Amino acid sequence: MVRFKNRYVLCEVVSEDPRCRQCIEDRAVGLAVRDAIGRVHGDFGLACCSISFTVKYLNAYTGTVLLRCRKDSYRLLCSALPFVRQLESRNQRYPCFLNTLHVGGTIRTCQKFLIEYNRRQLLMLLQSCTSEEERRCVQKSLLSCSLTEEQCLSGNEDDDGTDTD
Repeated sequence: MVRFKNRYVLCEVVSEDPRCRQCIEDRAVGLAVRDAIGRVHGDFGLACCSISFTVKYLNAYTGTVLLRCRKDSYRLLCSALPFVRQLESRNQRYPCFLNTLHVGGTIRTCQKFLIEYNRRQLLMLLQSCTSEEERRCVQKSLLSCSLTEEQCLSGNEDDDGTDTD
């Protein structure tokens, strides 16, 4: 039996409208990405990427999206992501774009990168704090931003420890 290798693309939804993040759904993100792949790469690119393309994770509050596709076609997916200009949800269109943060071989590597990325964002936020209360709140968030051993053990369902190349 042959195992198909996948790539996981970690993205963030960037929008000026705060309602956009709260109203997005994984189905809407998937349709917008498929539409962008079809516009950029045509039927061939759409067929290559659609084989195992899924939205594995979506956090509407932080705007974090984790996309999965086959290893052979992740470059087609990544090259089409800048062409996502809007998300349509509940018959409303929200202008936004997807910023690619990381491409990894497992969900766990993307999770580790996201923790470090959030830690760096909190450090930048800590430097721009004006009051002592804001500073304490950000410091508390910064200290809680770590991957505990319990989360490591429970997050192994898609990480089988094989080579990612």
